[in-house]
Amino acid sequence: MAMNGVAVLLGFLLDLWIGDPQNPWHPVRGIGWLIGALEKGLRRIFPQNKHGELAAGVVEVIGVMTLTGSVGWLLCQAAGQVHPGLKLAMMSIISYLCLATHSLKAESMNVYQQLKKGDVAGARAAVAMIVGRDTKRLTPEGIIKAAVETVAENASDGVIAPLFYLFLAGPPGGVLYKAVNTMDSMIGYQNDRYRFFGRPAARLDDLVNLIPARISALLLIAAAYLAGIKDQHFNGKQAWIIWRRDNRCHKSPNSAQGEAACAGAMGIQLAGDAWYSGVLHHKPAIGDPGRPVEIEDIRRVNQLLYISAVLAVLLGMGIMVTM
Repeated sequence: MAMNGVAVLLGFLLDLWIGDPQNPWHPVRGIGWLIGALEKGLRRIFPQNKHGELAAGVVEVIGVMTLTGSVGWLLCQAAGQVHPGLKLAMMSIISYLCLATHSLKAESMNVYQQLKKGDVAGARAAVAMIVGRDTKRLTPEGIIKAAVETVAENASDGVIAPLFYLFLAGPPGGVLYKAVNTMDSMIGYQNDRYRFFGRPAARLDDLVNLIPARISALLLIAAAYLAGIKDQHFNGKQAWIIWRRDNRCHKSPNSAQGEAACAGAMGIQLAGDAWYSGVLHHKPAIGDPGRPVEIEDIRRVNQLLYISAVLAVLLGMGIMVTM
C-alpha cells in the first residue's frame, strides 16, 4: 500500500516534469491498436444486427480490459521478482503514463500562444488537436471557449480519475481506467457504426467516471477558493453555485461536472451550440455570461487544473497514510 502511494506520487511528479511522451510505443496507442484489432475480428464473428453488435461490444469490453489489466499487473509482478526497487520504478512509470496534467496544459497553452500572436488560423489548428468539434468556423472567442472547456472536462478524464483508480487499485487500476476511457473515445459514439457495438463501452465509461467526475468538480471548486485568495478572477462560492445548478447540462452524466465548476469559478459561460462533422448540435449553455471570455481564461483554467491535481494527490496520500 505504501509503495503504491509513493509510486503514484512519483508518477505524478514525472508527468508534471516530462509530460506525455509522443512516440508510437505509448501504452495508450497499444490499447488503441488492441481495440481496433478486436473490433475487426468480432465484427466478422457476430451478426450485423442490434443484438449481435451489442454482444460483440460486451466481448470487446471484456477482452480489452482483461488483456490490458493483466499486462499492467504482470509487468509489476515481474519487476518485483527482480528487485523491489525495480517494482517501484515500474509502478511509477505506469502511473506516470496514465496521467495527462502537463499535456493538457501544454496543448491548451499552445492555443493561448497562437492567440497572443494574433494568429487565429494557427489557434484554430492548435485547438483542433484537443477538441472533437469542427474548428474552421470558430471565432477567437469560440477558440478560447473550446480550449477552456477541454481543460475543464478533461481535468477528470486526464488527471483526477486516473489518480482515483491508481490510488484505489494501483497501476492495474490506472491501466484499466485508461482502457475504458480509450474505448469510449474510439467506439463510444451514437452513429450508425457504433450505436450498438460501442454502447457497452460508453455505458461503462459513464459508470467508472461517476465518482471521479464529481470529485474533480469539488476539487476544482476548492481550487477556485484557494486561487481566489490572491486573484479576484476566481470565485469559489460562485463555482459551487453554478456547479450545483448546471452539472447536468450535458447528455453525459459526467461531462458537465468540471465545466460547470470552472465556468462558475471564472464567472463565464461555456458550452452551447457547436458544430460536429458539419452538423450544428444544439447544447445548453453552462454558467452565466457575467463577462465575455478572454484569452487569459485559458491560463486561469490551467491554474485551476494544477491546484486541483495537487489537492487530489495530497488527498489520496493522506487517505493512504491513515489506512
